[in-house]
Amino acid sequence: MTPNDTLIGAGFADPVFQSQGAFRALLAALSEPGLSCDIGVSVEAPAGLAPATAVALLTLADYETPIWLPAALRDGPAGAWLRFHCGAALVYDPARAAFAVIDGAATEPKFAAFNAGDDQFPDRSTTVLVQCAGLDGGEAVTLEGPGIPGRRSIAPTGLRPGFWAEVESNAALYPRGVDLLLVHGAQMLGLPRSTQIVETR
Repeated sequence: MTPNDTLIGAGFADPVFQSQGAFRALLAALSEPGLSCDIGVSVEAPAGLAPATAVALLTLADYETPIWLPAALRDGPAGAWLRFHCGAALVYDPARAAFAVIDGAATEPKFAAFNAGDDQFPDRSTTVLVQCAGLDGGEAVTLEGPGIPGRRSIAPTGLRPGFWAEVESNAALYPRGVDLLLVHGAQMLGLPRSTQIVETR
């Protein structure tokens, strides 16, 4: 480890203004599933976290919201950055996480490993940020559901085999289930648990 590996980059320069802007962008992504949008805020994201992932966690996480990260991120600069800026606990058990970050191409953990909420409190499920290679140019998938007028097609890249089957299984749990944010660079695309997959090709 070099000295630079121990340095923690800056967070928000203007926490109130920037977190409000990022929160509006996150709401837009989840209320209009399948539409790519820019997080709208720039921070010095640590290695392993896409800029949109870093901003989303800065906006949503605090000391009451446990975060799950892959071991390589949890034990490296990304984990240190989140502990410092959010005060968040980094948990080893995916089922305990309020927020999680996964590599879209990694085979584990499956969405079923995270907290799907329960019938009384479905809103207590995990929100999973899926970092992928791109939000277009991949296998086309057609969506429908709340926030989608008619149907909408997306084609993200860098996702593991069986990814869309997992999304379908997650949607079948509604109103339980995890909410997903697909992230690439500063862009994000929401796939809340209410979104249904009607076609893949």
